[in-house]
Amino acid sequence: MRVVTAAEMREADRRCIEIIGIPGAVLMNNAGHEAFMELNRGPVGVVCGKGNNGGDGLVVARMALLVDYDPTVILVGQPEEVKGDAATFMQAYLNLGGRLVVAPSEEEAAAAVAGLEHQATIVDALLGTGITGEVHGPIRAAIDAWPRVRTVSVDLPSGMNADTGEPCGCCVRADVTVTFQFMKTGLRYPAAQEYVGRLRVADIGIPEVCADDEAWMRLQGTD
Repeated sequence: MRVVTAAEMREADRRCIEIIGIPGAVLMNNAGHEAFMELNRGPVGVVCGKGNNGGDGLVVARMALLVDYDPTVILVGQPEEVKGDAATFMQAYLNLGGRLVVAPSEEEAAAAVAGLEHQATIVDALLGTGITGEVHGPIRAAIDAWPRVRTVSVDLPSGMNADTGEPCGCCVRADVTVTFQFMKTGLRYPAAQEYVGRLRVADIGIPEVCADDEAWMRLQGTD
């Protein structure tokens, strides 16, 4: 199993999207589908950040809506701050009649997340591999308010350093973590184990060559 750092994963994504030509929206939809497969039947809460991790969560929410799982999306931020493919999937969810709770402040985020205590599953789609430094503000408030409900984390538990497995001040405790395409370095370390739960590495369509520097150079004719 290939193991990558956060920087190596970003480069594999870039090669796949910008050079191979597989659209980011395709990868995001595939990622959301893999996380969706871990849901329990019943109402689902999806807690989203403003970036691509949140976009994965919005795909989960759309799929949950289509099978009558009664999803509620909590966006920790403002809708206009969501960009690119994530914004596309947010709009698709809304166009289908999806319920979106906007929670940009610490107080609103904490109250909205605490209110998910009766869901069958909560999807953690707040933060991805790009986190550096300590988590603070509304994201921290959301994590601190997380109820004891079965939780599926998208790519890695929010608040975890992808390279070390250490919490960045706080971290979601997942029952299941669905990480995408390649194992992240930090997920192997003992510090990560109490937060990760059951771990599954899911194929979302990024070719192996995108993460293999030697093979990539041969493909590009630069070796």
